[in-house]
Amino acid sequence: MDVRRRNNVKVAGRPDGPAVVLAHGFGCDQNMWRLVVPALTGRYRVVLFDYVGSGGSAPEAWDERRYSSLEGYAADVTEVCEELDLHDAVFVGHSVSAMIGVLAARSAPERIGALAMVCPSPCYIDDEAAGYRGGFDAADVDELLESLESNYLGWSSAMAPVIMGNADRPELGEELTHSFCATDPAMARVFARTTFLSDSRDDLAGVTVPTLVLECSEDALAPREVGAYVHAAVPGSRLVTLAATGHCPQLSAPEATVAALEGLLGALN
Repeated sequence: MDVRRRNNVKVAGRPDGPAVVLAHGFGCDQNMWRLVVPALTGRYRVVLFDYVGSGGSAPEAWDERRYSSLEGYAADVTEVCEELDLHDAVFVGHSVSAMIGVLAARSAPERIGALAMVCPSPCYIDDEAAGYRGGFDAADVDELLESLESNYLGWSSAMAPVIMGNADRPELGEELTHSFCATDPAMARVFARTTFLSDSRDDLAGVTVPTLVLECSEDALAPREVGAYVHAAVPGSRLVTLAATGHCPQLSAPEATVAALEGLLGALN
């Protein structure tokens, strides 16, 4: 299948500009970046896409086996970069896409030259033996997944406002709820298990490209201990903490998100 159709690839901005690839997280699609894109298109070639099972991607391309691991999503990223002949692109990955970007950069180092991890988490489950706090214990994650699988729409309505984390701006939680509910439940269940049960901690030390770790001051899914862990684990990375709450700063604090990204982009170009 044509990669551009499979992943609903859209390209905006300067055709000759440095490439910036914006990758969404679980339950979302490329529309989550709409408040960030206009600030980048004047100088950069901005690439947007939807993972298979999300947004405007081709549903017939769905393969449960492929997308039951982060490597399957990383393969999609690599194929998008190859299709567009990108070199040294800056991959901006939100949430689980941060770890997908790590895998893609490892498999195609000529395609991805830098990483921006927006609210990343290499592992959502606490590991007391290793002194790691991911924010959830194993029972919490099991309960979350059981709830999602038994009543996806109800789970989406309850969880989206918590994840968005801006109770004083209910329209943001409503938008995330709509995004979750627009995702095919069967595909979402697979992506959820892939997201919340993955453990990418060992992959972080192998990152060799310039990396920005961008976290929020309060985040129900990725507490600040996680941002500190990722920063310490990725050699030479830079950690920026936004004065913003929630797990989606590209929607709740787009100007601050762009400013942080420009810090990375400006250093590279």
